[in-house]
Amino acid sequence: MAKMSSDPLVIGRVIGDVVDDFYPTVKMSVTYNSNKHVYNGYEHFPSTVASKPRVEVHGGDLRSFFTLVNNIMTDPDVPGPSDPYLREHLHWIVTDIPGTTDSSFGKEAVSYEMPRPNIGIHRFIFLLFKQKKRQSVMKPPVCRDGFNARKFAEENELGLPVAAVFFNCQRETAARKR
Repeated sequence: MAKMSSDPLVIGRVIGDVVDDFYPTVKMSVTYNSNKHVYNGYEHFPSTVASKPRVEVHGGDLRSFFTLVNNIMTDPDVPGPSDPYLREHLHWIVTDIPGTTDSSFGKEAVSYEMPRPNIGIHRFIFLLFKQKKRQSVMKPPVCRDGFNARKFAEENELGLPVAAVFFNCQRETAARKR
């Protein structure tokens, strides 16, 4: 089933560049510093996303386990959006998140790395996958650069994402920090 062209994940090229078309079956909310919510396509400055966010899973049950890849946190625009030859850069992986809880209840497989975009506007994508069972994600990537969310999902038998959200981020200049 093809997504509507008005879907922010299509407009932002998350679907296509990073993951294949999917139907969200779980709700996920991402919040930085307890009050900075992530909404598809909104911009956040590197200084406001420097520390690990709270990612809540709304749906499933305590017998369901989820893997967050960021988002999985990933940046598909490294080193710059016009020539992303290092696509994707991995920022975070948390596995074994029980349904109806948040990422702090999961197992951090790859530690959080704050966004540091140098050139242009970068997309930072949080992908949520439903695991078949607890402790089923066994192959963390060797390197953060050249990460591939599709390949990671395939190697760990995660299938398509069940939720995704992304934000845009660009380098802060001294004038923008004021």
